[in-house]
Amino acid sequence: METMYFKDGKLFLLDQTRLPEEVTYETCATYQDVAGCIRDMKVRGAPAIGAAAAYGMALAVLANESADRDEQTAALKRAGEELLATRPTAVNLRWAVERMLEKARAYTGSPHEMAGALLAEAEAIFREDVTCNERIGMYGQELVPDEARILTHCNAGALATAGYGTALGVIRAARQAGKKITVFADETRPFLQGARLTTFELMKDGIDVVLITDSMAGYLMSREGVDLVIVGADRIAANGDTANKIGTYGLAVLAHAHGIPFYVAAPLSTVDFRLESGDAIPIEERAEEEVTHFKGRRVAPEGVRVWNPAFDVTPRRLITAIITDAGVIHPPFKEGLARFG
Repeated sequence: METMYFKDGKLFLLDQTRLPEEVTYETCATYQDVAGCIRDMKVRGAPAIGAAAAYGMALAVLANESADRDEQTAALKRAGEELLATRPTAVNLRWAVERMLEKARAYTGSPHEMAGALLAEAEAIFREDVTCNERIGMYGQELVPDEARILTHCNAGALATAGYGTALGVIRAARQAGKKITVFADETRPFLQGARLTTFELMKDGIDVVLITDSMAGYLMSREGVDLVIVGADRIAANGDTANKIGTYGLAVLAHAHGIPFYVAAPLSTVDFRLESGDAIPIEERAEEEVTHFKGRRVAPEGVRVWNPAFDVTPRRLITAIITDAGVIHPPFKEGLARFG
C-alpha cells in the first residue's frame, strides 16, 4: 500500500482518515488540493507531508507551465506560503518547500521545462525518505533486544512517511533481523492514529501488536510489561528537545520514572537547527470537534471549553537516544546533532 504516488500529472494521496475501514486515494490536481489534504490530515506524519508538499510545489509550476519565469516564481511563492500554513509544527514541511524553492532558484533552463525539473526533485525527496527510513531501521534495531516488548505512540510507520517508517521502521528492521517483537500501540487520542493506523500496519506485516488506551501506559510499565519506548518526531530542536504527537511527553515522564529507555526515531531533515530549544517550537492547535465528537457524533456537553494541542514537547533530558539516518545520537544532543547541522 502506497502512501502517495504521482501519475498523469496528478498526485494521489492515501486518505488516512478512512483507514482501516476503507482504502481510497484522494486525487490532487493542484497545490491547493494537496494543502487541503495536509490540513485535513488525509495525509499526515512529518516526512509524508514533506513529500506531499514537494509534489504540491511541482503541481504549482505544472499549472503555469507556459508562463514566464517571473510568473512561475510568483506561483511557487504563493504555493509555498499556503502549504506552510497548513501544519506549523512539522519541520519537514518547511524543509521540503524550501528545498523546492532553492531548486527553482538554481534552475537555468527554459521556463517550459521547469515543471519537469521540480517534479524530478519532488520524486527525489520521496525516494530519499524511504532510504533514510531504512537506515534508521538498520541503526535502531541494534538497540532492540530479542523478545522485546516495545511501546509506541501515534503512527510513525510507512503511512507517516514515503515508506517503511521511522519508529515502526526500527521495529520492522528488528523483526527482519530475526528478533521476536511484541508492540504495544497507544490508541493516541483524539485522532486515534495508533488504534486506526499503527495496529493496521503491524497486523498487515504479521507483527504481534496489542492495542491499549493512552491512560494504560503507566500501569503497563509498572507491571514490567515494557522494555523500551520508540516514537517518531515532527520537529527536533538543536538541543534535542522533541515535538511529537500529544501524549508523547507523558510517556517520556513515565518511562523515566520506571527506568525504561525512551528513543526518538527521525531523519535528520526533522532537526530544526535554527531553534535552540523546544521552547521555540510552534505547537499546532486543532479544532475542538476532534475532542467533542466521535465519528460525527457529539460525546461531550454542548458549550464545554476545549483545548486541543496536536503536539507536545519532550525535553532532551528524558530522551535516551535519537535514532537518525546518520546513526544513533546519544546525549549531549546539542553536540551530537551539531555534527550534521
